[in-house]
Amino acid sequence: MTNPLCDPYFVLTKVYCGGKYLKQALAETIIEPLNKARTVKICYGVLEKDAYFDYIIGANTQKPPKTVVKIIIKCALYMLEFMQKHDYMVVDFAVELTKKLGKEGAAGFVNAFLRSYKIPALPQQSDERLAIECSSPLWLAKKLRRSYKAEAAEILSAPSRGVCVRFERGAQKYLDKPHIKTPFENVYIFGNFVRDEGFFEGDYTFQSVGSVAICSAICAGQSLLDACAAPGGKSVLLSKKFKSVTACELHAHRVELINSYAQRMGASNVHARQTDSAVYNPDYAEAFDAVLCDVPCSGTGVINENPDIKLFRKESDIESLNVIQLKILENCSRYVKSGGTLYYSTCSVLPEENDSIVYKFLQLHPEYALNIPVSPLEHRTTRFGLQFLPHISLGAGFFLTSFIKQ
Repeated sequence: MTNPLCDPYFVLTKVYCGGKYLKQALAETIIEPLNKARTVKICYGVLEKDAYFDYIIGANTQKPPKTVVKIIIKCALYMLEFMQKHDYMVVDFAVELTKKLGKEGAAGFVNAFLRSYKIPALPQQSDERLAIECSSPLWLAKKLRRSYKAEAAEILSAPSRGVCVRFERGAQKYLDKPHIKTPFENVYIFGNFVRDEGFFEGDYTFQSVGSVAICSAICAGQSLLDACAAPGGKSVLLSKKFKSVTACELHAHRVELINSYAQRMGASNVHARQTDSAVYNPDYAEAFDAVLCDVPCSGTGVINENPDIKLFRKESDIESLNVIQLKILENCSRYVKSGGTLYYSTCSVLPEENDSIVYKFLQLHPEYALNIPVSPLEHRTTRFGLQFLPHISLGAGFFLTSFIKQ
């Protein structure tokens, strides 16, 4: 029998030690096909429960083990605590893998730890308790509890609802699979969806419900600038509402992603451009009916889909992101025609990336009037926009608002 901890260990080593995002690490690792689903489940599970497992390890050891050993223990803990696997089997696999990696000296420690560890009581302090309970960085737990009070735990613990698929045609062929219907036409969320030839033929594409909701709220016109467009999902969907879409990206390889996406979906009116949306381009001055700034952000609204965000995102990142967000929004505001609309969105649930940026922008630009859009997807209305939250918005956490140029 193949050791079920081997493949997850090699994937997660690229994340913990190499700084790779999980999806990238999975794509780059040769995984045994027969057990790929199990490997993916363990990898996502370990990252989702990372802070919780650190808490267990810290409570049961005098000093933290080396990273290699810690990864093995976390994989084993996930199998024991969340997959209900037999203790003796998981322990044996963990010890075997430790020895196989040339860490014979640590094999006894791994064996003893997994046979004797206890689940410690949660901290009494409310922020720390929330962080451990929801396996979140402490800084994020503090921010969400301050902003959302009792809802913070639900936001941090909201699970992924599944794979969101937007169909161009032929949806009926796939609807015998278990699915959730979204408020958007031909957009469904599946518990499991295997890509087939229909994907390459442009019959459907994978697009998050948040991305679709943003596009749904944008009013049609002649010309649109999508300022931060890769991989191209919004540009392609919005190409149905606009005669021409200019899709901008900073890096050449991401421009190619947009071109590939548009070609696959037959969106010939999407024109990808390599450009920095934070730097003024006189060719774009007052040239567009609408401009969408889906800006770089913390990603705190999509942690359920990307658990490595909890590992890599730091509190200190927020301030530097705020600078970029306001800079892009201000610069791109110069590209909107008189009477046109400027849209601002993030995949964040942090008010300092959402309402706070909008407030600053309005203070600096009296020529723009706030115009909060509408959406059929459940949300909260804030002072300056729509806040979608993972536990009420089909798993999506994002913010959207718009401004009319006077």
